[in-house]
Amino acid sequence: MFGGSIVAIVTPMHADGVLDLPALGRLVEWHVEAGTAAVVVAGTTGESPCIAPDELDAMLRVALEAAAGRIGVIAGTGSNATAHAIELTRIAAAAGAGAALVVTPYYNKPTQEGLYRHYEAVAREGGLPVILYNVPGRTAVDLLPETTARLAEVTGVVAIKEAVPGPERARRLRALCGDRLDLLSGDDATAMDFLLAGGDGVISVTANVAPRLMHGMAEAACHDEPRKAAALNERLAGLHRALFVEPNPIPVKWALTRMGLIEAGIRLPLTPLDPAHYDEVRAAMLRAGVEIKP
Repeated sequence: MFGGSIVAIVTPMHADGVLDLPALGRLVEWHVEAGTAAVVVAGTTGESPCIAPDELDAMLRVALEAAAGRIGVIAGTGSNATAHAIELTRIAAAAGAGAALVVTPYYNKPTQEGLYRHYEAVAREGGLPVILYNVPGRTAVDLLPETTARLAEVTGVVAIKEAVPGPERARRLRALCGDRLDLLSGDDATAMDFLLAGGDGVISVTANVAPRLMHGMAEAACHDEPRKAAALNERLAGLHRALFVEPNPIPVKWALTRMGLIEAGIRLPLTPLDPAHYDEVRAAMLRAGVEIKP
């Protein structure tokens, strides 16, 4: 159901932090033309902690209108309160999203049983297919493969975005879950290896800036063409690093402003990219063949 290069799309904002919905629509159209398989609205890269429920609804409706059925639209609906995650998932379902990307509850550090019950409740009551999202580096909790395998038996749980770097987690998940879940990398730097180890796709930050290259790399890796995938990934490697010189989405929003695709809006507590990193990000963009506006 889910695979290929999926972009964790930024949330365009004006300089004062107000949503720029027309820019979001234009970005979605750009991704359609570039071969991106789906967009995730209001994920981590979309500044989900700072997006209000009514804004999520508005963003999804704009993205869905722009996508017009040509690519999938996935909503970020995670929360560290199960009831709130269900509420956000219901909002996304009413807007027409195709699935919900639900991050593991952060900060309160639930047990593995708590994680299982959280996701089972969202899948049962939210009204959308659920993509599990495991990113221990941000949440301080790791959804273990054994728990994921239990969740693969839950009706409505369809995929996992796994942000533990490297191919070993992909191999373990495939061994435990078989084909019951789609496996999506959540780590751009090791996504190629994840895909070659049996993954189905990637939910990518880098795809915001170089969607065609990410599409090509993912397609090659998923079709077991390691040489082609490696050649494309070599061009992307600098972006994989540079877009994380400060916490995501600070660098990627700066890059998109340099491309003339969005205004330089970002919400506190995130701040604009430190000028000390401009040259590194710009060099990585040029290496990937990204056009920078004068």
